[in-house]
Amino acid sequence: MAENLFDLTGKVALVTGGSTGLGFAMADGLARAGADVIIWGRRAERNSEATAVMQKHGGRVASRAVDVSDEQAVIDGFAAAVAEFGRVDCVVANAGTASMSPFVDMDSETWHSLLNTNLHGAFYTCREAGRHMKARADKGDPGGSIIINGSLSVFAGTPGISHYGTAKGGLNSFSKTIAVELGAYDVRVNVICPGLIPTDLGEVADQSPLVQMTLARTPIKRIGRPEDLQGIVVYLASDVSRYHSGDTITLDGGMMAQCF
Repeated sequence: MAENLFDLTGKVALVTGGSTGLGFAMADGLARAGADVIIWGRRAERNSEATAVMQKHGGRVASRAVDVSDEQAVIDGFAAAVAEFGRVDCVVANAGTASMSPFVDMDSETWHSLLNTNLHGAFYTCREAGRHMKARADKGDPGGSIIINGSLSVFAGTPGISHYGTAKGGLNSFSKTIAVELGAYDVRVNVICPGLIPTDLGEVADQSPLVQMTLARTPIKRIGRPEDLQGIVVYLASDVSRYHSGDTITLDGGMMAQCF
């Protein structure tokens, strides 16, 4: 009988921003693979709708309204997740927001508002995950996976999103240090950098100039879909990836592999 190397039965995964967009796709993929899933999102109603969808896969699914820019909300939310499920094996730091403004016109409120969610919120989330996983390891139960949702802006500049690129670039550097620090507890830390994948965060018409420009530069001649993230996130959550840490993985149809 064939063995399913990516079976997540018995594992608990927490996904921030898990009720919409890329976060929903990743959470749904984890649930499909057998994981029990905890969804964090700011909108309780949307959380409930996403929970109902994922419960159809047969595992336990819970949700909590959490704004990751609120440090105490993250601390309380993580404690509640552990209290309800007993443990958390995988955390996907995905929650984020987006806006556009030329660098020279950007005001401090726009700059700090985005960083509070995309950068600081991910820090709070990863810190609580790291504390929990270290505590488990100290009791003889090592292991865990922290996955950060990055962006191709880690590698190249895009006009109008200097704050967004700063947050994602900071998270990429941050991931290397915590991968080193948490490796002693068998905790892996990796970053996924998707290419253009239209979501609720910024829907893109199929024939828009951005889509056409992306298609022209991408070896695989289609635009990414949210479900394209499910394979890599399930792999990173699974024990098959137990020696894979400190990596920055692109998921862009091969676009960054070519010079021009």
